[in-house]
Amino acid sequence: MADKIRKEQKIVALMIDIYCRKRLGLAETPPEYEELKAYACRRLERCRWQEAKPACKRCPTHCYAPAMRQKIREVMRWTGPRMLLYAPVAAIRHWI
Repeated sequence: MADKIRKEQKIVALMIDIYCRKRLGLAETPPEYEELKAYACRRLERCRWQEAKPACKRCPTHCYAPAMRQKIREVMRWTGPRMLLYAPVAAIRHWI
């Protein structure tokens, strides 16, 4: 598996964990968000763009099912701007 994809998977998993801890106020990630995490990782593994993969919102191929796309969009919209607060090193690495 490509290194870029592995990094993307870690970032998505981190964003979902932060969302559950900080936004939902939960100590552990609930099963529905664990499912979202697994789904996102599977979709990244099968990404047709691999190393040339753009950001999901800029990608010409939407590979998420509509319900899952809505969930991940909600997580990313909330977590994205807060990444510098909750995971500054990961945020900077992701942006670079």
